[in-house]
Amino acid sequence: MVAEEENKKALRDVGLIDGGARYRESEGKLKGRLAKERKKKDGSVEEKCTDASQCNESVRRALLEFKYSLQAMYSTGYDALSSWISEEECCLWDGVYCNSFTGYVEMLDFSDQSLVVAGTVSPSLLKLHHLTSLNFSSNDFNGSLIPEFFGSLEKLKLLDLSNANFRGPIPSQLGNLSMLETLSLGGNGRVLNVGKLEWLSHLSRLKEVDLSFTNLSNANDWSQVITHLPLLQKLSLRHCDLPSISSSSLSLANSSTSLTYLDLSDNNLPSSAIYPWLFNVSSNLVSLDLSSNQLKGPIPEAFGNMKAIQELYLSDNLLVLAENQVRGDSGLNEIGKLPDFSVLDLGYNLLNGSISKSFGQLSNLHVLRLAGNSFDGDVISEAHFSNFTNLQVLDLSYTSLTLKFNTGWIPPFQLSQIKLCSCKLGPRFPDWLRTQMDVRPGLEYLDISASGISDSLPYWFRDSLYGLDFINMSFNQISGTFLNKSIPVRYLDLSSNNFSGPLPSFSSLFLESINLSRNKFTGSVSRICNITAELLELLDLSNNLFSGLVPDCFKRLWSLTALNLADNSFTGSLPSSLGFLTPLQMLSLRGNKFSGELPSSIQNCTKLKFLDLSDNELSGEVPMWIGQSLSRLVFLSLQRNQFRGRIPHQLCGLKYLQILDLSVNKISDTIPPCINNFTSMAEKVSLDRRIEHHLSDEGIFVSFIRFRYVDEALFTWKGTKQCYPQLGLLLAIDLSCNKLTGEIPEELNCLQELVALNLSRNFLTGKIPQKIGHLRQLEVLDLSGNKFSGNIPTSLSELTFLSTLDLSYNDLSGKIPTSTQLQSFDPSSFSHNRGLCGSPVSPNCSIVEPPPSKPAVGGEEDSDVVMKWFYTGMGLGFAVGFWGFCSVVFFKRSWRHSYYRYLDNAKDWVYVSFVLLKARSD
Repeated sequence: MVAEEENKKALRDVGLIDGGARYRESEGKLKGRLAKERKKKDGSVEEKCTDASQCNESVRRALLEFKYSLQAMYSTGYDALSSWISEEECCLWDGVYCNSFTGYVEMLDFSDQSLVVAGTVSPSLLKLHHLTSLNFSSNDFNGSLIPEFFGSLEKLKLLDLSNANFRGPIPSQLGNLSMLETLSLGGNGRVLNVGKLEWLSHLSRLKEVDLSFTNLSNANDWSQVITHLPLLQKLSLRHCDLPSISSSSLSLANSSTSLTYLDLSDNNLPSSAIYPWLFNVSSNLVSLDLSSNQLKGPIPEAFGNMKAIQELYLSDNLLVLAENQVRGDSGLNEIGKLPDFSVLDLGYNLLNGSISKSFGQLSNLHVLRLAGNSFDGDVISEAHFSNFTNLQVLDLSYTSLTLKFNTGWIPPFQLSQIKLCSCKLGPRFPDWLRTQMDVRPGLEYLDISASGISDSLPYWFRDSLYGLDFINMSFNQISGTFLNKSIPVRYLDLSSNNFSGPLPSFSSLFLESINLSRNKFTGSVSRICNITAELLELLDLSNNLFSGLVPDCFKRLWSLTALNLADNSFTGSLPSSLGFLTPLQMLSLRGNKFSGELPSSIQNCTKLKFLDLSDNELSGEVPMWIGQSLSRLVFLSLQRNQFRGRIPHQLCGLKYLQILDLSVNKISDTIPPCINNFTSMAEKVSLDRRIEHHLSDEGIFVSFIRFRYVDEALFTWKGTKQCYPQLGLLLAIDLSCNKLTGEIPEELNCLQELVALNLSRNFLTGKIPQKIGHLRQLEVLDLSGNKFSGNIPTSLSELTFLSTLDLSYNDLSGKIPTSTQLQSFDPSSFSHNRGLCGSPVSPNCSIVEPPPSKPAVGGEEDSDVVMKWFYTGMGLGFAVGFWGFCSVVFFKRSWRHSYYRYLDNAKDWVYVSFVLLKARSD
């Protein structure tokens, strides 16, 4: 934060703080200059060579060949290697550093975050015979292999290829770099791998090794190699899928006096594999990270023997507190005796019971993280913190602890990060927070969400926001206006409270997330036009009382990935400037009074996964470009609008679609047969369980995800509207309440993963597809209010997951298929189908199926007798029916109608009786 302010001040001084691309370009150059100045202070490297002749033609030509193999630019698109021209002294080129005495090029450094290098690496670097440092970190080499010729740069002391998008096997030729002191290959992902690590043991001068996020699953010798690096001080093997340590490795392990920093996190190593080796090689460890492994049981007392240890990370394991540890007699108590202990991270384990006050002995503690454990009902008082004079980060999130401090308590510490989500702080707003906010630089991160506060926001809080980067007070009952003056924060979450008043103003250039949803904010949102933050990724103003027009000024918010204005009272047409939000993945405008047609500019938002425009007054035809340009859509809802015309066949191109809701519109014509192209509904594929937006950052002491935002789908599920965040578990099509005609296309039967289908209240005709039983995952089926005819397909009885069924108000006939599933539904599911019979509508179908006669004993003769009586009865019935009909027609109209119905039933009876008798006679 301080460095950031210094950079901004420097830019103001030269008049370049006017925002936009010019600002970013200038900021990048300034950071580059500042980086060079810092390196100049080291004394070993100087970027400016006074004797131009030292940069000879051979070196210049080698550098230019290297340039031409790359594409290099600043983040603004400015050519980062524009200074690399043959007429200039090469020691003045960006990224090139020369020795101030000899003029030799000794360092190539492209790690400046504003400089992006992409491409392949030319072997012309071999002509730089005095190169000692090669730093390509945080660039993009397009998944190319690490060049084997790097192993011939024999004077290299530093090789940093971290986060540079390299892949493939790490070349064993790197084992030839006998002078190497720092090797950093981390952050390239699991596509970078290695078999054995034996070549690493040849680099006896190594002091720092970073292979994090590299695939080392086949490197069974990793622990042996480490013990053969006598000068090794820092080792990071985070998330490398390390194999367990063998017993032979344990016997070869020697106690290390040089290793001070060890990171083995995210490797799923069991306690039995790591503890014996660890406690034998760690005599001088200062920092140890074993988080996200499979450590089980009580916390070993041996940690207390690490006299030099200052930082211990054991989060995300299966550690417990033994009974004696809860009393503070062992384990944690041993750690509490270490005077220089500064970081203790035990978050997300299986710790329970009470928190021992022995923690108070850690007077030098800077970071305390106990989040995600089960200290249910335990009370924390000021006695636990009495000696924490150096505490800076406190994380007790998701512990259900009660923090009970006396009124007027003044903590002995000055915190920079407070994380107390789900702790019990209320009902009053904690007044001790004021002491943490009134001091400069003061508090940067505050999370008191879901903490039971039902108080009004105190005045002192609104006056003490300077320096706060992150504020999360969501899921409380805090009331009052938030702030009318500009808010300098980067992340703000006030959702699910009782805040009122106008939309606050926001002034920070670095603002990244605003969530004010589920409050009582009122009035216009014109202030969003004053937001100058080009880094803003999330804007959620949903479920408030905002009204009026939405200003057409989204062009300046081009970094947005999620925009939610749902459930307010906005009117007018949709802003055409929404089309400038090309990174947008989520757009929800549901529950307003927007009118007019969809602006065609929205088709520029090609990354959209979630589009909800339901419950508005939008009109026009469903645009074809939705299926053409928005091909990544997972959720699409145009429900309850005024859309007309047909369903464009282009929608069938949405192969990732999981929920399609076009219900309650005026859409006509037929259902397009190509719906079988909805791949996510037709095939068993890996689906997005939820659409999340992660805004991540690195803390001062620990890394953390600052913000996670989940898109919630509002969908009518089993008759009621429900928020449904678990996309991927619900695959649904709702076309109800339209003017659709024609038959259900047979292609619908291909959507075998479909969970809910609603085609009710249309004008659909024909028969229900015989193969509808192929939709084996179906839980909801509503075909009511149409003109379907014929029998209910027997395959419907095979839908064992079916829990909601409605076939009412159609022209279905025949017997309801027998199955445990279908007979369990209420009769209303089949009502108003005059030809249906059988359970649950009626006990049986005896009306049309008379009891079977006794089997004939006389063979064909008895059968003939039966048939004669049948024909005789049929003739008599015809005569009686005919004259009765003529008489009734003559006298009364209502009787005529009754007889029509009677004759229809009689006709059906005669036909069925004939078929049954004929079948028995055969």
